[in-house]
This record gives sequence, structure tokens and C-alpha cells, in this order.
Amino acid sequence: MRFDSFVAIDWSGASGPAYAGIAVARCRAGVAAPQLVRPADARGRWTRSAVFDWLVAEGDRNQRLLVGIDMAFALPAPFEAPPQLWARIEAHCAQDADFTGHRYVEGDTRFWRSGKQPADWIGHQRPAELACIAQGLGHPQTPLKLIGPKQVGLGTLAGARLLHRLREQRPARWAIWPFDDVARDDRRSACVEIYPRLFIRKAAGGNAKLRSGAALDAALQALGSEPAGLVHFDDHQADAIIAAAGLRRTAEDRALWRAGAGQERGGYLAARERAQGCARNSRFQFRRWRRRRSRSRLRR
Repeated sequence: MRFDSFVAIDWSGASGPAYAGIAVARCRAGVAAPQLVRPADARGRWTRSAVFDWLVAEGDRNQRLLVGIDMAFALPAPFEAPPQLWARIEAHCAQDADFTGHRYVEGDTRFWRSGKQPADWIGHQRPAELACIAQGLGHPQTPLKLIGPKQVGLGTLAGARLLHRLREQRPARWAIWPFDDVARDDRRSACVEIYPRLFIRKAAGGNAKLRSGAALDAALQALGSEPAGLVHFDDHQADAIIAAAGLRRTAEDRALWRAGAGQERGGYLAARERAQGCARNSRFQFRRWRRRRSRSRLRR
């Protein structure tokens, strides 16, 4: 797929008027290092609303963007699939500012919302998460878990509203993959789901955080990018920078796009092994993993 620019967004579903955790990085086609996109906010912090406004403005320019967002684009079965899911979350939460999605889960026991894990809670996962676990590529958490530092559920709910708005307000400008077809000659920008840890694993050979300029530059070079030469950055910014370079590196991989086509629950566009795993990982591996998880629960 041909794109003019590649954008990675380290996303957050946090609540409150002042929250950290969102970072945006961008690189052009070629080999130049990704650059951090600074928010216009005087405090130097992105909000979800500001990210949406920026995406709309950039998408309206004469360019084609590939935007990766670190969130689940769907919830596991038995929740309905997108785009109906996004519309339902938006309908529940339309009166809440800044794309907050908390209202959608009120009273819904399928979500782990607070305290210790409920005895009857089941952390259903999508094929994307199961494939990642089965192949030893990490342990992404179910979006049904809404507590803890590694949870992705709140970001998923907030992101669903953003995707719905983009699709509704700019249908001629934006496609959401794999729910919309992204043809090679299509000039629409595209949003895809990413898991930055996989880009880091592919580039650096592990899951360790990149907290030095040297480590960041080495990972960028492994992804075919020039070094960034940064000294001061946080974990969110490092994830966004690496993911932007990773998106650029993998965007031309036709097999990756084919592997994700038709996945109604979405999946990560991150690395060949993960995308293929979503499509063809054996049922035996899934059953074996589920049996182990069931035995673990019985022992509790």
C-alpha cells in the first residue's frame, strides 16, 4: 500500500481534565526518522479531542496517511462487531466530553471495572490476542479489563467513539481497516490497530522499554529508519516513534494486508508473524492455551 505519511498514536482512555499518556509521531515515506508531533495545548499534553481535530485537519489535506492507534478496534464476541459497536458506544456516551467511554460499561458485569477480579468474570479475548499469546509474542490484555496499568479497555471505548466520528464525518477521507477495504489506488487515509510492543520486539529483539537515545536509534535503524537523535523522551513517545517507523516498514507488505482482510474483530497491523497468526494460527494452539487457562482458574 502506498501512503504519503505514517502516523502512530500511543492512546489513552484516562478520565479527568488533565491526563498524560498520549503521544503522536509521524514520518514521511522514505527513511527519515519519525518526528514527534507536539500538541497545541499550552501544557504540552494531547487530549483525545485534540487528536481527533488534528486527524481531521491532516486528512483534509492532499495526502494519504496511514495512522496506527494503540487500542483494540473491537471487543471480543459476544459483543457486536464494528462499525455497529462503535455507533452503539457513541450513542451511549455522546453527552460525555473528550470521547470518554466510561458510561457504556455502567452496570455491565462483562467488564472488570474495579477491585479484585470478580469470581464470575471471564476475560474473553479476540483471535488477535489469542494468536499473539499462542506464538509467544506477548500477553496483550483483554479489552474487557478496565483496571490496572496495562489495561487497554478504557482506551478501546474512547477510541471506538473517535473511529465512529471519523467514519461519519469524513467518509470520503477515511477508511478503518480491516472493516473498510483499503485498495492500493484508494486515496483515502486509513486507520489501523497497532500493538507497539510488537514493533519493539521485532526491532530490538525483546519487550524492554527503550529509554535511552542509543536504544531508540538502534531500534529505528533495525526498521530501516535513520536515527532520531533524541535525548529526552518518555515511554509513550518512544512507543509512538518506533510504531511510526514500523508502519512505514510494513505498509508495502501485501501478505500482511491480505492476512487481516475479513477479520470482523480486527487485528494488529504490526508485524508479519502477528498478522498471519490472526488468520492461520492452529485451532490446536488455541484449545491448548484455553485448557491451561481453565485449569488455572479451577485451582484458584
